[in-house]
Amino acid sequence: MNFLMNDLSIHGQFSSASEFISSVDTLMGIRHAIRRAGRELFCHRGLKEAQVTAELTMPEAIQAMSPEKRRAWTQWLSRLGPYWMDDRQHGDDEWLEAGDGRIVTDSAVGESAFCRVHGLLRETVSINPSAWLLNPIPVTWRKTDGTEVIVDVPNHWSLDTVATTLENLPSPFDSWASLEQHARRTCDRLTFAQHAFVPLEGQPYAHGAAERIQIRLNILNKMCGCFDSEDNRTREGNRLYTEHFTGEKAWFTDSSVSEKADFRSELTFPHPHKPGEYLFCTWHGKIKSPQLRIHFSWPIAANLPLYIVYVGPKLTKR
Repeated sequence: MNFLMNDLSIHGQFSSASEFISSVDTLMGIRHAIRRAGRELFCHRGLKEAQVTAELTMPEAIQAMSPEKRRAWTQWLSRLGPYWMDDRQHGDDEWLEAGDGRIVTDSAVGESAFCRVHGLLRETVSINPSAWLLNPIPVTWRKTDGTEVIVDVPNHWSLDTVATTLENLPSPFDSWASLEQHARRTCDRLTFAQHAFVPLEGQPYAHGAAERIQIRLNILNKMCGCFDSEDNRTREGNRLYTEHFTGEKAWFTDSSVSEKADFRSELTFPHPHKPGEYLFCTWHGKIKSPQLRIHFSWPIAANLPLYIVYVGPKLTKR
């Protein structure tokens, strides 16, 4: 789980540069605590141009900072990040609004809400004072099919609440090996091939990618439990299938006809339980950055094991 700096919480509300700098001190203390716990506080690149007071923009307001504070602040916003937009999950055409009707598309609040709907845990950190001192922040995602999803985004503005949250979080993944251990322990409906995670060895570890791999494995694990007494997919199973296996933004897709022909060898894997037999696993879960894939057996059915045979770099690169 990571924290996103609520860019909407800097909206020209400060009475002076000195009041803003005092609030920045608190915010940077929160960021330090988050980083010390092995997490990150992601920011928006646009923050470096935010309106701070009625008269002062960010570049003007920070001139009153000491050189050391100004350097740390500007490095975070302008050079080092990390920036949540680099791994943005929601599109600029999504309709996301806070409970009071404020549009939060293209903001950290909207991104956090969209991520939480899709199983990625995100919480926001707002600057104090601001018009965003409420916890949680209720957000409505109005989908293109006319349906609505309401999600609460946990929101912090003090070190105490962040510290409490950090204390209660499970240890983050810190390697591909710990990801594998967690996946095999928690996804008990899946059958992992012995060497399924070996292709990740030698790849630079990326925490965000590890997190998304686990989220996709969680969906597959859920799908295996979504069958009724007559072996038909349940309502929840149909929802998961529609949301994650269909459409342009689907997390899981089949390989194209040309890929099946050109990469038949690469998409063929030893059967985990039957020596000498093989599985042609063209269905896969997708992680975009870096390009990683989870290949698994198909179909997902009540009376069939779901084999996870490969977790690693994309196999069908031309």
